[in-house]
Amino acid sequence: MTNRDFSDPRATEQRNRRTERIDVASSLEIVDLMNGEDATVAKVVHGERDRIAAAIELIVAAFRAAGRLVYVGAGTSGRLGVLDATECPPTFGVPPTMVVGVIAGGYPALVKSAEGAEDDVNAGGAAMDTAAVTNRDVVVGIAASGTTPYVRMALSRAQTLGAKTVLVTCSTPPKVLAETCDMIINPVVGPEVLTGSTRLKAGTATKLVLNMLTTGAMIRLGKVYGNLMVDLVALSTKLHDRGERIVMECCGVSRDEARDAIKRAEGSVKLAIVMVGRKVNAAEARALLEAAGGFVRPVVGDPPTVSR
Repeated sequence: MTNRDFSDPRATEQRNRRTERIDVASSLEIVDLMNGEDATVAKVVHGERDRIAAAIELIVAAFRAAGRLVYVGAGTSGRLGVLDATECPPTFGVPPTMVVGVIAGGYPALVKSAEGAEDDVNAGGAAMDTAAVTNRDVVVGIAASGTTPYVRMALSRAQTLGAKTVLVTCSTPPKVLAETCDMIINPVVGPEVLTGSTRLKAGTATKLVLNMLTTGAMIRLGKVYGNLMVDLVALSTKLHDRGERIVMECCGVSRDEARDAIKRAEGSVKLAIVMVGRKVNAAEARALLEAAGGFVRPVVGDPPTVSR
């Protein structure tokens, strides 16, 4: 008798009834179908708000204890983790060792598919040793399907090493991870437009969650003033311009004055704001910031409100 049970319990592997005729759709119909599916993602992620917030608190505690956030994933999930980690230094002025992205297959897997790497259980555990994970760290495993062997073993090894662990998955998490991870973030976005293509809705949901984890943690550490990126690292003309405009807006000074203040602050926008706002030199501004835990608002007051 032929076995016709081709179903899969994972939400990411289910077929989507709304898109079963997408292969005969026009370009505009494809856009509308995909946009309609994407429109459901944010609401699902919102349903995980309490767990995302709890994970942010774990990450903040790790950072304050000189620990790190370590993302680990395979394929699209791994690339999203590496992307989020890579964006933290220029955005928040943190060292590249503070948020780390680990992907199955290593650096080559960022630019070329290495799908088989996700099944290498031994490599998942070894990656945590290579990353020198300790009990000060938070390891966030990213697995859209929830079953990636590489991620599962990485989380298991991280737990053995004493790290806090979080799983971000868009399917029902494996029982062993549900019982052992400190937090499960589980935005189940349902069947993809193309069955099993988790770079679509699941990838979008994952990106939203990772945005919140790092941005939320950095905000809680005083890396922003109002909604301004005052700890940005000006590594391009665009970022130099942004830094100057931030000082101009916060302190009511000209561009030349802002540029001079940033120069005297050795490139630190945050320090320049305090120097100009409190009319002090760099050493005095640094001491004021340190006393305030790195937060600008207690030192110079509220930032200007948005005028438009």
